[in-house]
Amino acid sequence: MGKIIALANQKGGVGKTTTAINLAASLATLEKTVLVIDADPQANASSGLGVDIKTLESSIYECLIGESDIRDAIYTTDIEGLDIIPSHIDLVGAEIEMLNINNREKVVSRLLAPIRNEYDYILIDCSPSLGLITVNALTAADSVIIPVQCEYFALEGIGKLLNTIKIIKSKLNPHLEIEGFLLTMYDSRLRLANQIYDEVKRHFQELVFKTVIQRNVKLSESPSHGLPVILYDADSTGSKNHLALAKEIISKERS
Repeated sequence: MGKIIALANQKGGVGKTTTAINLAASLATLEKTVLVIDADPQANASSGLGVDIKTLESSIYECLIGESDIRDAIYTTDIEGLDIIPSHIDLVGAEIEMLNINNREKVVSRLLAPIRNEYDYILIDCSPSLGLITVNALTAADSVIIPVQCEYFALEGIGKLLNTIKIIKSKLNPHLEIEGFLLTMYDSRLRLANQIYDEVKRHFQELVFKTVIQRNVKLSESPSHGLPVILYDADSTGSKNHLALAKEIISKERS
């Protein structure tokens, strides 16, 4: 059965979408079948995987409001084994439209039920908020990856996210686990980055991934070409970091 992993942090600019795109591409390169669900109205994961948002006939938005079958919203990418359900700016209004739906926190769970066995991993790229769609993603997920950028306000707001996860675990999804805290935008030359790394490690101990995502120019450039970094520059640090992360996640499954 496919594992559903949400990538969540209500703080913007922490590397959530970058991680979603490149972890998915790395897992697919390691011969896993992967589906990315872009649950962010900014649709950056969609464009970063080469989807032309202007020509979309179906997106996660239509699925959520019941206008489209989920299979009609699945698009292939340039990487074999990697599919995506793209997003659209219309998703901004979905939360209001979902208010009248029964069990509205479980819409994504119900959508994914018929297809989850067709993939090894389903990654949900959440928007930087703790709104209804993020709650839906966490209710559907088996685990959550929390990207934390190695910058001054890194730990600010994590308490709020952990509290949300705790509430979802107690009321909606008792099986939800923290897959790990992922340190992103790490620059070993900066004392601050090392202090934050130590602080996150001290707080969350074995919940912190061994892999750290370093600051990397190629990683920043690749989305503008509609490519994951592994296709843009396979030898780059960003590519190697995400491949290491994918291997760490796969080996966790086996242990």
